[in-house]
Amino acid sequence: MTVEIRRGTARFTERDVGRATRHAFSFGADYDPARISFGPMICHDEHLLGAGRGFDAHRHAGLDIVTWVVSGALTHADSLDGSSGGSHTLVPGEVGHLHAGAGVEHSEIAAAPQTRFVQVWLRSDDDSEPSYDVHAVSPGPLTEALTVGGSTLWVSRLAAGESVTLPEAGPLHVYVASGALLRNSLAEPLAAGDALLVADGTGPLSVTAAIDTELLSWRLSAADQTT
Repeated sequence: MTVEIRRGTARFTERDVGRATRHAFSFGADYDPARISFGPMICHDEHLLGAGRGFDAHRHAGLDIVTWVVSGALTHADSLDGSSGGSHTLVPGEVGHLHAGAGVEHSEIAAAPQTRFVQVWLRSDDDSEPSYDVHAVSPGPLTEALTVGGSTLWVSRLAAGESVTLPEAGPLHVYVASGALLRNSLAEPLAAGDALLVADGTGPLSVTAAIDTELLSWRLSAADQTT
């Protein structure tokens, strides 16, 4: 099993008025050839926004964009009509999925102070009609939240001292959204903002919470190779 720890302190940091963003992979002017993607995941960002701050309307294509709000509230609006899109304010316990398809515009603006959210971009060859969906999630130790393009997101909420066995097979990306994990046989302790990347799974991996902890775990499609 090949395991890599990526510390939150090593992320590319971008700041603007009322906004702080931490990029896990190369983004814009921040480029590192060793951090381009992980399987189909080309973006794993954590954002902290002040109320009314965020990202005005902009266009995407060829992506599936998945958003999880850790705290606060985030208003999504897009250029779609009817039941396939529109406007929705995401809150903790909901996952938003924008399928960009051949192209769609969207905006994301904080609807509450100190809105913190994690957003993942996955490469997609599916050029079907764009759409936006919201899925309610009641996280337990390992709760499946969403499957898209062969990749699956699990959300885990663990009490201090509680352990969970993570999904096997395929590249695995585990992000500590809050809390901390204890040392295990494969990794040093992890704090909020840190990630654990498993390139190839040869057996189950268990982790234990040091304090109350929320994990976002992606088992990624093996069709794309890690880079």
